[in-house]
Amino acid sequence: MKLKETKVIWSPLAEETYLNTLEFILKKWTIKEADELVCMIKDLIEKIQSFKNLCPPSRKHKNIRKCVVSYQTSLVYRIHKNFIEIVAFIDNRSNTIC
Repeated sequence: MKLKETKVIWSPLAEETYLNTLEFILKKWTIKEADELVCMIKDLIEKIQSFKNLCPPSRKHKNIRKCVVSYQTSLVYRIHKNFIEIVAFIDNRSNTIC
């Protein structure tokens, strides 16, 4: 039995920070590492669609949840009544958003 998947939308900030993250990886490493991150993000979003409370809530913002995607990158999302919003991708070495 397949679980019901919730619709996912990306905020403009999520799109921008996603592309910036991939651009940074391509400058610093290779397409292989960028592809691996893309796959990890895709897999994580699929899990969140089925299990919307998968990742812990932020300590600072209770309506925001943060998932560690890789050592360097986290995905930040918000649960709405009828959809999940990908808010942004953040560098784990910074203190932004969460």
